[in-house]
Amino acid sequence: MPYFARVLLFLFCLVLLVESRNPRRRRWSGQLEMPRLSHLYKKTHDMTKLQKGKTEQLLRVDEHDFTMRPAFGGPAIPVGVDVQVESLDTISEVDMDFTMTLYLRHYWKDERLSFPSTTNKSMTFDGRLVKKIWVPDVFFVHSKRSFTHDTTTDNIMLRVFPDGHVLYSMRITVTAMCNMDFSHFPLDSQTCSLELESYAYTDEDLMLYWKNGDESLKTDEKISLSQFLIHKFHTTSRLAFYSSTGWYNRLYINFTLRRHIFFFLLQTYFPATLMVMLSWVSFWIDHRAVPARVSLGSTTVLTMSTIITGVNASMPRVSYIKAVDIYLWVSFVFVFLSVLEYAAVNYLTTVQERKERELRGKVPCPCGMPHSRTIMLDGNYSESEANSLAGYTRSHIVTDEERQEKMVVHLALSDESNTSRKKGLKSHMGLRIIQNTHVIDKYSRLIFPAFYIFFNLIYWSVFC
Repeated sequence: MPYFARVLLFLFCLVLLVESRNPRRRRWSGQLEMPRLSHLYKKTHDMTKLQKGKTEQLLRVDEHDFTMRPAFGGPAIPVGVDVQVESLDTISEVDMDFTMTLYLRHYWKDERLSFPSTTNKSMTFDGRLVKKIWVPDVFFVHSKRSFTHDTTTDNIMLRVFPDGHVLYSMRITVTAMCNMDFSHFPLDSQTCSLELESYAYTDEDLMLYWKNGDESLKTDEKISLSQFLIHKFHTTSRLAFYSSTGWYNRLYINFTLRRHIFFFLLQTYFPATLMVMLSWVSFWIDHRAVPARVSLGSTTVLTMSTIITGVNASMPRVSYIKAVDIYLWVSFVFVFLSVLEYAAVNYLTTVQERKERELRGKVPCPCGMPHSRTIMLDGNYSESEANSLAGYTRSHIVTDEERQEKMVVHLALSDESNTSRKKGLKSHMGLRIIQNTHVIDKYSRLIFPAFYIFFNLIYWSVFC
């Protein structure tokens, strides 16, 4: 019995062992397919992991000291540059700068990055590899602000060829200084330059040059500005010297801008010309209409002042005279002279009236003369009115109180020389009656327009 129990226990253990080695059947089909998926997954290679290891092996980034330039201790390494201008964003006259977006590309050879390749194909990387290798330290001279675009990632591309040649490209927006000359503004042309230079390496260590000469600079045909017409882009290069560090290669991107004049014709020149012509209207207004001529002169002077202030508000405070200043200030002088012209007319008229009053006071009294008649006239009269009053006697016209306020004119007419005295009265009255249109206004109607037209001819022939 004990022997039989041992045999049964042994068989039971053997069955349990066999069952544990056989996989149990699953109710869900998805669990049964898991081994097949894992088998397929094992057959699919992770190309990114393999390429990463291959790249590190080919470029040997960790085997070299990339803090040193290529061929350190030898001749200067040539670095070619080409630029593609994407846009000219703004031109600011007040800040005297411009903003440009461009693609900046560098070309050089670094044998430390060479790798064997049967297909002679290059490898392209993003900006993460740039931090591990040597790249040229090019910066923008006289730049105020600049940044590399980072939407959606850093706009940096690095391409390495099997023989060690490297292409390094960036998309940059830079705001740089532009020395502008506004002596002919707004009939001016401006030439601006974007300058590139190595910050640390002199011409003994790094030779910066345009890769394809004048063809190294390309521009988008759709580039346009609201106030300027872009004439041309061109490249130049020269050496720049710093007393403390030495000589450096410097590259220039030059472009010439011609300002559009039509905007300023509508906003500045045409209104100023109209104000000058409006000031001439006062020459045709009666000099006795003081409120009309004074208000017209004041309005034109204030309007010219507003135009001058508006133009200078959008310009830098330069210490020299601009072309627009010459035109506006000459126009302002013409407007101001028209006001002075009326002041002169009014003054001369007042002086002439005062002299006439003095002459009237010196006329002798004809009392006692036969057939004498006396009339009283105020300041406004004509010859016909004076003759029509010849029959009135002094007692019917003049009183003691009125004699103090009004002018008394005595006309002695005899029956024997009635015709001759009427002729003398005509000549005497003609001297005293002031004409409505003064002689200065007559000459001003011709002189002011003639001189202003002459000024415009000289101005546009010189600055255009």
